[in-house]
Amino acid sequence: MHVTGTHFTDRTDAGRRLAAHLSHLRGPDTVVVALPRGGVPVAAEVAASLGAPLDICVIRKLGVPSQPELGMGAIGEDGVRVLNEQVLRLAGVTSAQLTRVEERERAELERRARRYRGDRPPADLHGRTVVVVDDGIATGSTARAACLIVRARGAARVVLAVPVAPEDWTDRLAGAADELICVGTPSPFFAIGEFYGDFTQTEDAEVLRHLAEARAAPPPATAAVDRELTLAADGVELAGRLTVPAAASGVVVFAHGSGSGRHSPRNRQVAAFLNRAGLATLLFDLLTEDEEPDRRNVFDVELLGARLTAVALRIPRQQATLGLPLGLFGASTGAAAALWAAARLGDRVRAVVSRGGRPDLAAAADLARTTAPTLLIVGARDGAVIDLNRQARARLRCESELVLVPHAGHLFEEPGTLDRVAELARDWFLRRLPDPLASPGAPAGPTDPAHPTTPDGPAPSGPVMQTS
Repeated sequence: MHVTGTHFTDRTDAGRRLAAHLSHLRGPDTVVVALPRGGVPVAAEVAASLGAPLDICVIRKLGVPSQPELGMGAIGEDGVRVLNEQVLRLAGVTSAQLTRVEERERAELERRARRYRGDRPPADLHGRTVVVVDDGIATGSTARAACLIVRARGAARVVLAVPVAPEDWTDRLAGAADELICVGTPSPFFAIGEFYGDFTQTEDAEVLRHLAEARAAPPPATAAVDRELTLAADGVELAGRLTVPAAASGVVVFAHGSGSGRHSPRNRQVAAFLNRAGLATLLFDLLTEDEEPDRRNVFDVELLGARLTAVALRIPRQQATLGLPLGLFGASTGAAAALWAAARLGDRVRAVVSRGGRPDLAAAADLARTTAPTLLIVGARDGAVIDLNRQARARLRCESELVLVPHAGHLFEEPGTLDRVAELARDWFLRRLPDPLASPGAPAGPTDPAHPTTPDGPAPSGPVMQTS
């Protein structure tokens, strides 16, 4: 993307636009951590959108004594220290020199932390998803240090989110976070400020105001039901997690062929997105811990499908989901299991969505018997699986679509691609679950299996180029 002129009005505008890319992170275990000072106004908008607490990550670079601009490490609160052993070795920094630099920077860090936080302790990050936010990426050294520090403080998952960064920012920060999210990667890129209409320095008073407003914000609404449960199927006990938002309009049962479906980070991310759209979700393990290591079970579509069918029959009878219309979401071989179940459950299944799935593993007869509208989502860079989905779709006789997500590989690990999966699944289910009749704007029938679509039109026939 080539940008001329202003990209963001100011940091508040940037925060609102960044928040639109982060809705999948909304949940009780999420904390937003800002890099002061410029990252705080951006992070305040993100935290408000996610209903998450806002904190700051006060860090200080440890500069090589003879070359202070060269970082040999960084320190954070709680005594956290991250060192670059290669720089220390090449620069010949002694232990005594390192201690002197750290003592000086530690004193400044503590002064700044007291200024921003007062007597309040840092947010507890242990076992939580931490979204690290700044107003942009230049070299990436500060952002990398912040990610390392929140990880050292116990974060289970680290997401680095910024409004603007150079095109190669993901290469620069590879491995720093579990997920990298950016609104725009303009080129040419000289400085963060050139993409803001107002990039005046953020003062301490503004930082303090945002932190105070975040503390005073009311807690986010919680789900009506959010609990672990045990499901009996095929003579075994399967563990699951049921989440039902208030006034849910439907329930989606997730099927993941590898067994531990309720722990899949990608399924959990999509499920949280559906919950915020008013859909209940059940994530459960199709295989027991003893069964999962045997790869034959992962590809036993009849075994997986029978268990999914048994569970799907019970869910609409549960008190929390009584009478809710049913949808199925399958990933990997779970997609074949979902179609196996849909073929047998008939009109009791209103819609099916497959993410990077293997619907081709379902028998041709089951594909032909499926009546539920079926959406097949595949990464545009997942060539082999695209072909397998085309073959499976050609056998479907129900309403169906094949959508390729640009830039995405098989696991949808690329920034923003899983968000797009969640949006597509949400729209597919909301158009079909609440009302058994097709909405006026719904597709009348299958589109051409030989011509899958992307969200913006025909799928690219050549290499997929990165856009922002």
